[in-house]
Amino acid sequence: MTLIWGCSHFSANACLAPICSLHHVAVTTVEGIGSTKSRLHPVQERIAKSHGSQCGFCTPGMVMSMYTLLRNQPEPTVEEIENSFQGNLCRCTGYRPILQGFRTFARDGGCCGGNADNQNCCMNQKKDDTQVTQSPCLFNPEEFMPLDPTQEPIFPPELLRLKDTPRKQLRFEGERVTWIQASTLKELLDLKAQHPEAKLVVGNTEIGIEMKFKNMLFPVIVSPAWIPELNLVEHGPEGISFGAACTLDSVEKTLKDAVAKLPAHQTEVFRGVLEQMRWFAGKQVKSVASIGGNIITASPISDLNPVFMASGAKLTIVSRGTRRTVPMDHTFFPGYRKTLLGPEEILLSIEIPYSREGEFFSAFKQASRRDDDIAKVTCGMRVLFQPGTTQVKELALCFGGMADRTISAFKTTRKQLSNFWNEKLLHEVCAGLAEELYLPPDAPGGMVDFRRTLTLSFFFKFYLTVLHKLGKEHPEDKCGKLDPTFASATFLFQKDPPANVQLFQEVPKGQSEEDTVGRPLPHLASAMQASGEAVYCDDIPRYENELSLRLVTSTLAHAKIKSIDISEAQKVPGFVCFVSADDIPGSNTTGLGDDETIFAKDKVTCVGHIIGAVVTDTPEHAQRAAQGVKITYEELPAIISIEDAIKNNSFWGPELRIEKGDLKKGFSEADNIVSGELYIGGQDHFYLETQCTIAVPKGEAGEMELFVSTQNTNKTQSFVANMLGVPANRIVVRVKRMGGGFGGKETRSTLVSTAVALAAYKTGCPVRCMLDRDEDMLITGGRHPFLGRYKVGFMKTGRIVALEVEHYSNAGNSLDLSKGVMERALLHMDNCYRIPNIRGTGRLCKTNLSSNTAFRGFGGPQGMLIAEHWMSEVAVTCGLPAEEVRRKNMYKEGDLTYFDQKLEGFTVPRCWDECLASSQYHARKNEVDKFNKENCWKKRGLCIIPTKFGISFLTPFLNQAGALIHVYTDGSVLLTHGGTEMGQGLHTKMVQVAGKALKIPTSKIYISETSTSTVPNTSPTAASVSTDINGQAVYEACQTILKRLEPFKRKNPSGSWEDWVTAAYQDAVSLSATGFYKTPNVGYSFETHSGKPFHYFTYGVACSEVEIDCLTGDHKNLRTDIVMDVGSSLNPAIDIGQVEGAFVQGLGLFTLEELHYSPEGNLLTRGPSTYKIPAFGNIPTEFRVSLLRDSPNKKAIYASKAVGEPPLFLAASIFFAIKDAIRAARAQHADNNTKALFQLDSPATPEKIRNACVDKFTTLSVTDVPGNCKPWSRRV
Repeated sequence: MTLIWGCSHFSANACLAPICSLHHVAVTTVEGIGSTKSRLHPVQERIAKSHGSQCGFCTPGMVMSMYTLLRNQPEPTVEEIENSFQGNLCRCTGYRPILQGFRTFARDGGCCGGNADNQNCCMNQKKDDTQVTQSPCLFNPEEFMPLDPTQEPIFPPELLRLKDTPRKQLRFEGERVTWIQASTLKELLDLKAQHPEAKLVVGNTEIGIEMKFKNMLFPVIVSPAWIPELNLVEHGPEGISFGAACTLDSVEKTLKDAVAKLPAHQTEVFRGVLEQMRWFAGKQVKSVASIGGNIITASPISDLNPVFMASGAKLTIVSRGTRRTVPMDHTFFPGYRKTLLGPEEILLSIEIPYSREGEFFSAFKQASRRDDDIAKVTCGMRVLFQPGTTQVKELALCFGGMADRTISAFKTTRKQLSNFWNEKLLHEVCAGLAEELYLPPDAPGGMVDFRRTLTLSFFFKFYLTVLHKLGKEHPEDKCGKLDPTFASATFLFQKDPPANVQLFQEVPKGQSEEDTVGRPLPHLASAMQASGEAVYCDDIPRYENELSLRLVTSTLAHAKIKSIDISEAQKVPGFVCFVSADDIPGSNTTGLGDDETIFAKDKVTCVGHIIGAVVTDTPEHAQRAAQGVKITYEELPAIISIEDAIKNNSFWGPELRIEKGDLKKGFSEADNIVSGELYIGGQDHFYLETQCTIAVPKGEAGEMELFVSTQNTNKTQSFVANMLGVPANRIVVRVKRMGGGFGGKETRSTLVSTAVALAAYKTGCPVRCMLDRDEDMLITGGRHPFLGRYKVGFMKTGRIVALEVEHYSNAGNSLDLSKGVMERALLHMDNCYRIPNIRGTGRLCKTNLSSNTAFRGFGGPQGMLIAEHWMSEVAVTCGLPAEEVRRKNMYKEGDLTYFDQKLEGFTVPRCWDECLASSQYHARKNEVDKFNKENCWKKRGLCIIPTKFGISFLTPFLNQAGALIHVYTDGSVLLTHGGTEMGQGLHTKMVQVAGKALKIPTSKIYISETSTSTVPNTSPTAASVSTDINGQAVYEACQTILKRLEPFKRKNPSGSWEDWVTAAYQDAVSLSATGFYKTPNVGYSFETHSGKPFHYFTYGVACSEVEIDCLTGDHKNLRTDIVMDVGSSLNPAIDIGQVEGAFVQGLGLFTLEELHYSPEGNLLTRGPSTYKIPAFGNIPTEFRVSLLRDSPNKKAIYASKAVGEPPLFLAASIFFAIKDAIRAARAQHADNNTKALFQLDSPATPEKIRNACVDKFTTLSVTDVPGNCKPWSRRV
């Protein structure tokens, strides 16, 4: 939402902005700026028409961030547009279309007029006469409405009139909390004296989180946001003073102005503060969060406190009758989350000092993700030299993330006073920091070696930066000269403007305008999603007697339940009942393998295991009541990791095995054998709409209607019917749309829907539950972690002759879909390579974690990453270029795979050659080598990777689909099919298919929802096959209708569609038809090793280039080129959106997203603060996607191909480009005993990258781990 105060507009997070704080403020939400009923706002129109909305759940936030920017800056730059989205996340699109659509608002983002420097200029795209049917335009910007700032809503005059009236104290009394807005400083100090325990809140960005997710209660909250003295900015003789309530946004603007106006030597500190603020948070947080709140929160990982401490900032502290100014030094934070302030004192202001001649300042931060992320280590560093020398007069090195508070490295800095700024000082400081900033191996936050190394790396960067600046100031060389290959280590991170190309094959000339197949039609719901009108499950208005449910889950991984005490929960206002296994009228047994319970009865087998649920009148009361349920346990031994399971022989089912050829003979003939292992971490789905269900009992014959965010209406229906003990025909499950699914709502959505249905049955009232993010991440499981142990035999030429891989997956506490996931991994262990002698085995580890489940790729990415890992090892061992070895081992057209499926239409070689050419691979490989020679502490890597992804459900009977068509007498068509819409554009494609089949405009066709009452027994919307099977079913239904209309068309050949429909109706011909499709001849048996597992394969190739910072582990994705074979695309905009979205989700899997578990099996990463999905800044700066032309697929509807999952693995090109860059870094520091072959587990986070770049700093930071040490987290 956008908040307007006076003439200033700022975006804010609705979930964090207390309504009490909005007095005198005008609030604008996405619904207030435009709608499909009247007129869309240009911002809404552009995101919809540029294909920037897929599931649509994030779209209103994107719209309001852009709207706010345009209200403040009607002609922004591309950089300002990018920065405005730092606090926004999207899980579907890959961000490119959002940026591309909104870039049309930029003064530097439209047509560049043939500017030769603009790599994205349409005139710079190489023309190729053979590609006349290739189009680079997914939308036409000339069709967009212009932005007219004069048409925007004005600030409400009634609020404007209040501006000059004296402010009064506001007081709001809640059930448990009193909120007071103070109007004067005296009033504030009096309130603090009366309520010393009261929390002061300006932006609510900390307290709001603590109340919501840490269940903390603050009975008195005082808001000082409007007090003039606390918002004062004063430019004094020694620095700039900011009132404690000044927002970080306003501080940033003031410091930017100062840097622009003042001499450079005075603004060293300001530039350090600005560098931290650049990556501090999104606009939504910086617009409301205060500088004082940031200090007083006293976070041990604060970005700004180390900077303020190092700079020598001064704080003015006041209480009733006292005022004092204190330096913000090492004494200010006496302990964890503690400051020097007394109970009645408040922080009035902070003075940030000007820097002096001969003084240098830098600030550094390293996090998992650059945009909007919490630091692992953060620091401020300052040195002051004796006038005209490089002799140290003052040295301050202050750190966050290295203790339970912000600390200063006193012991180290004291020893350097009067020393000169040279190599000797560098070595002494690094040795001193390694000793002084020691972390125990079990330190909270983990990553001990990485964090210790960062402190040294940061100082080295500071040392080089100061050398660089001194070299500029003193060219006569008063100090050590900066090695030119070290220079890039001093450069601050720069974002280049994004450059994108999307190429697809245009429809044939002469194709009817009404036939939209092959055209880039926008997602049919995109305009409604952009205007906030699209209805998601929780948007359905509350029923009059509706109740709210909250799950009660286990806090132990494995334990017997001794007792459940609900007495405290019953005291919560609005409490209705507690539901548990005892309330179930049917069966408590559930799950695909009948190995789960709806509610745990006697034993829990994971943290997050559902034990029961509380039902109350509101969600807030439900949250309190759930906390009031007390459970006592008898703890049992738990198995957490894959290694635990192997050691304890804890597996689901027997070993899965697939083999071909003579392995013994293959290895005996090999010139070389390499063996090793690779661990691939799990991944949370992080769909933006969490699991949600509304259950409405109908009051007769056991009928119940459920509105569910699910990919699987069939299993939702059957599980609820089984639990209630009624036939499935009494349960109707309805799905309008989902805010993302990715496999996470294929089976695990039933955990919530069955519990909610039971509560509705017990109470006789409608019941609703939408999980909070932390609950969702804890309960629902995610992508399976994998461990691959491989042995590969090959010739000196790089040709593979034998391969054996043992695959282990962490299945969790139930079987769910884990067997299918492992089967797909085993069927993709070759990726695109022909291996004559091969054996793959798979074991499903039975552990005490939440059951892992389906996730886009379904085991394929894990199997293929292991394949590409050993392939890269083969190339290194042979001393051959990796791309040469990959090409040499590639399948050819007509080859048989190791599961004896013939490869027909094998387009990987075509994709490979096109990708090599379009990416200018060989020329850029030389450029990368040149860059790596010239830069010691920054390295680049380049890698090209293919993929082959099998299309079909591995469970044969699931390859079926149904459709239902109603044609009404006005000619309009209501279409229903078995698939659900979760952003992938399935409904849009089905309307296109029906439009082409019936030869009518898509505007006449409508899909309302997916429901078990219209199409029964549907397969889940999964496995990338939904367009194939539902599209064919829709086509069959259309053919039935056309056949019935044929006589009327013959009678009246010049008539319209409406004429024929009316004639058929009047002749009593049925205008309703079903369609059904079954994929022919698929099904593979792992028992008999026979059958054909896949109907066909989807192919693609990606080439990626990255740059790593060897000192911090940070990396930049510079460029990615993708060539994808999607057959004859039904909708190039949707298909390119799927390619980009899957790629960026894969980028998260392989480089960013890391789940941390405690040794006891408790998930530590339960939300966006600790679990990082890719943001705008993570996508490749140059992102080029081309759909392979002239490659029709005769096996699917209108010659198309499946596209949802296959592109995800192509992000492995980034993973192996990173590994390539690390290899270059290790080769440069070969004196540290680095080996040519090294294990880089997935994801390649900054920690893993930095630790792999072995150098003099990492060797100083090795922490001894005693055998009995219990680490903060462990891999599972």
